[in-house]
Amino acid sequence: MSALTVDHAWASGHEYTWDELVRIWEETDVPEGCTVEIIEGIVTVVPPPSNVHNLIADLVHRSLYNVIPVDWGVFQTLGTAVISRRGLFIPDIAVAPKAALLDAESEYYIPAAAAELVVEITSKSNAAADRITKTAGYAAAGVPFYLLIDAWSPGGPTVTLYQEPVGEVYRVHHAVKFGDTISIPKPIGLDLDTSEFPDGV
Repeated sequence: MSALTVDHAWASGHEYTWDELVRIWEETDVPEGCTVEIIEGIVTVVPPPSNVHNLIADLVHRSLYNVIPVDWGVFQTLGTAVISRRGLFIPDIAVAPKAALLDAESEYYIPAAAAELVVEITSKSNAAADRITKTAGYAAAGVPFYLLIDAWSPGGPTVTLYQEPVGEVYRVHHAVKFGDTISIPKPIGLDLDTSEFPDGV
């Protein structure tokens, strides 16, 4: 299944304001299991993830809860807004202080800058957005760590940790093949064993 564009603002010649985009995002009715994101000012419906995708998300989720502070949470459906890039992403996993959710202006998303770590697990249909658009968006927001789990990488399934964002660019901290361990520094402090990651996301 591939992502579906709900609205082409450019087709009508009208560029929506952030508030208009969020209203469309909130009002978009989608099938159960799908998510709605705003990617570069376009409201997009993302199909449900595969079973393998969900298994990887669960493995990462469980590992994170062993190391993060008790006042942080691990969330799999948390909206993260990057207003400067007209983006509202739903990362596969976001680690953020619980207070950030309570203090957010919206009841449906937080500023991406409030996240300590975001994790995206590519699907065949969304790999380019995760590798390029979201990487730039999370960097622009100043998210300290971005973990990209890319089963569709041209060189074979890889896990890449990005950190030290400057502008819209991250430094690649480390990249490993599925099966190896990747370390996320403090304050996360996780040695993530990817040996149980199945192929075929």
